[in-house]
Amino acid sequence: MKTIPLVKRSIALPLIGLTAVWSIMMFANWFSMVSQENYDSVFKPTIYIYLLGFAVGTFSALIAQGWAVKSLVLDENDALARAALRFTVLALVIGLAATTIFALTSFLSAFNSSSQNSDVFQRFIWTYLPILLATAVVVYVILRAFVFRGASASAEGEVKPKMSERQKALALGYAVPILSTAFAIILGLFIYDATRTNLDTWVWVLIIAIVGLGVIFGTRFAARARQARVEAPRPKTALAAGAATVNFVLSIVFGAVVSIMSFTMGASAIEKLRVYPNWVEGVNEQPMPTVSAPTIQWWVQDMAPAIVLLLLAAAGIYLSITERHRKQNAAVEA
Repeated sequence: MKTIPLVKRSIALPLIGLTAVWSIMMFANWFSMVSQENYDSVFKPTIYIYLLGFAVGTFSALIAQGWAVKSLVLDENDALARAALRFTVLALVIGLAATTIFALTSFLSAFNSSSQNSDVFQRFIWTYLPILLATAVVVYVILRAFVFRGASASAEGEVKPKMSERQKALALGYAVPILSTAFAIILGLFIYDATRTNLDTWVWVLIIAIVGLGVIFGTRFAARARQARVEAPRPKTALAAGAATVNFVLSIVFGAVVSIMSFTMGASAIEKLRVYPNWVEGVNEQPMPTVSAPTIQWWVQDMAPAIVLLLLAAAGIYLSITERHRKQNAAVEA
């Protein structure tokens, strides 16, 4: 394959990875049918086969992006190298999105599973570990592709500089929201497995609070990286702006989703106060529903989570926006 130009290899590799992903997915579907694996099965080996497929596709795009960057470094005016770089970045984004959806789907299926398996080791192997591995793939690929891309493309023989404070802030700006979300997911599953109670609304509140903190701190680190002074600001500033944009979009999505959840939970809590009487046979006019008085249990289990979610949405959006622009205003005033 060395006889093929590097830029053409960078275009071909994601397509080869796509073919490999398709083959792995087809094998996973066949294996699932042969092993008679269903929704409530304790042993789910196909989850690792699917994860392997997503990892193969994502890492093939990552390697191809490195080749495209090297081709562009060798000749900045090469139009094919620029097209290859755009193509590999698109393949990376698709691979990262698919892996993220896989992790979230694994979480939701495990959270809502009716399986009552109490073996902690089996739950870790078939539920927690795939989510952790998928998170590790996403974080590693993001940092490798978008944070340390310039260092990996340095010329041979050059001493690679140590990681600067700005690079650390940039890495944290990308990684903190993802890691906090993964931690919240694992913690929510652990609490659900340990309690198996009806207080699942509070579990969601805890998960959302951790995710919101991750977005806020990610925004802070991204803003710190964007305001840093470097000798060659163009590529680095673009990366920092990308991290800031990612966290800004996450904060808006976070606020919108949590607000909708708050309204939904609040309406559901109010509806639970309605008491429907039993149906009476042989009566023309049935008794009308009544409204029961709120109780402490109702406030704690039903209404309080909705209120907390609303406060989290408001605080999360406010802190994300202020953190995003706080240092810019300070720099202008100085």
